[in-house]
Amino acid sequence: MDYPNDTLKRPLKDLRISVIDQCNFRCPYCMPAEVFGSQYAFLKKNELLNFEEITRLVRIAADLGVHKIRLTGGEPLLRKNLDQLIKMLTDIPGIDDLALTTNGVLLPRFASALKGAGLRRLTVSMDALDNGVFQKMNGRNVDVQSVLTGIEAAAEAGLSIKVNMVVQKGVNEGEILPMVRYFRETGHTLRFIEFMDVGNHNGWSLEQVFPSLKIVELIQAEFPLEPLNPNYRGEVARRYRYKGSEVEIGIIASVTQPFCANCTRARLSADGKLYTCLFATEGWDMREILRNGENDDDIRETLREIWVNRHDRYSEMRTEILKKHLHPHKVEMSYIGG
Repeated sequence: MDYPNDTLKRPLKDLRISVIDQCNFRCPYCMPAEVFGSQYAFLKKNELLNFEEITRLVRIAADLGVHKIRLTGGEPLLRKNLDQLIKMLTDIPGIDDLALTTNGVLLPRFASALKGAGLRRLTVSMDALDNGVFQKMNGRNVDVQSVLTGIEAAAEAGLSIKVNMVVQKGVNEGEILPMVRYFRETGHTLRFIEFMDVGNHNGWSLEQVFPSLKIVELIQAEFPLEPLNPNYRGEVARRYRYKGSEVEIGIIASVTQPFCANCTRARLSADGKLYTCLFATEGWDMREILRNGENDDDIRETLREIWVNRHDRYSEMRTEILKKHLHPHKVEMSYIGG
């Protein structure tokens, strides 16, 4: 769905790459049980972009100003030899920030190899400390301790860690303060994300959004906070620091405080579709271009045109869309990795 807006002419700086469409537990955004059951047909190996194709596309994107890469999934640690891809990407001139998003379960096995390959930071998705609430949200019989153990392994390997908590009203807002108390002591940055209407299957409604301002008020009552300036223009998280401490939290408020105008991020699916918005309804097939013999200059120009001509501002238009009872068929979070 297009919404023309001249304020969207921001440079492309950040590319999120889904390296696999499989996961080892669901989340409230992208893996609903009724969709991703035991019979779900995941992508075949030859349908995935290979490491050389990903590296080539990143190298071309770096020429356009991309300097941040985040590897996602599904669960990216299920992609065989992922450390090799990380090494290939860190060798690309201009790429100075390489991160990874994971559910954390496989980190005890892979954290050291990831660090050795050049990964410096990662984000772990974790929505509760209470095991019952956690399992209700992820939909699988995975316990909280397995994620905490993964976080500990990553920290021991020397990786910088952020923890993302999706807050869904009526489900896990009671876990906000327990999560704050726990991760304040570890020193890891905890980020709260408003429950968003990504994809088409997570049963989202506005009534389920626990607003970011209430999250801040709740934390402030126990741990006084002070706001911090953004690290860079377009930073999606509003940053705060506990007073008297260097430990931070972040708030990502896509629903109540949209940030479309400052977006500098594109997303690449595991099978090579490029999307210019988390809420996009269509993507561009980069796999076909890569495999049809196009030269780097042509691919670079294609990327530039896709980005310059985008008109995405779904979050800014959400209220109007809801009032009109429109239901655009958005790309699924599981497909583009968030």
